[in-house]
Amino acid sequence: MGSLANDIIGCRACPRLVAYAAEVRESGRKPGFGAAGYWCRPVPSFGGRDAWLLIVGLAPGTHGAGRTGRPFTGDYAGDLLYRALWEQGWSSGPESRSRDDPLTLDGVRIANALRCAPPQNKPTGDELKRCRPFLERELALLPQIETVLALGGVAHRQVIATVGGRQVDHKFGHGARHALPGVGWELVDSYHPSRYNLNTRRLTAEQFTEVLSSLRD
Repeated sequence: MGSLANDIIGCRACPRLVAYAAEVRESGRKPGFGAAGYWCRPVPSFGGRDAWLLIVGLAPGTHGAGRTGRPFTGDYAGDLLYRALWEQGWSSGPESRSRDDPLTLDGVRIANALRCAPPQNKPTGDELKRCRPFLERELALLPQIETVLALGGVAHRQVIATVGGRQVDHKFGHGARHALPGVGWELVDSYHPSRYNLNTRRLTAEQFTEVLSSLRD
């Protein structure tokens, strides 16, 4: 077994996702599609192993992390997330632009429930199950972890399934906190900071900041 990042990048376990990545990559050769230079591979986590906070999102966006190769980088949700982290003092800057920019995180690591960009941003249950061992390895590599922040219901359920918890005992809810049996950290929920959730007012930037601020406790 190699490093976690290399194993994630090299994973080809889900035929539908591999085919979709190839389709996006091929579209870069057609005028008007603009996919040239896209990452088009599974996206590894971002942040150090000394993190006390692990943030788990849904999946890379095709034109966000699926393009840049770094979680929450290159789309609206990422713009909100990284600015909020910077405001909390957990990031060296307010923007994440590429895998190669100088941005660093302080005490925070960012991952996704699914490591590949899925069509229409909708992973299947089998795809999430195949990806679950990566999250399990992720948690084992973070000896100082205190909190896992799940962004959205899919990430919430993936975290609970990864540690063998019962979904019925831990219902997703914005701002909800869960003490999972057998782990030494707390699971906290937030709505995903997607453009859709912001536009529909399911989530506001202020509400998202409040959840992050509450983690200081």
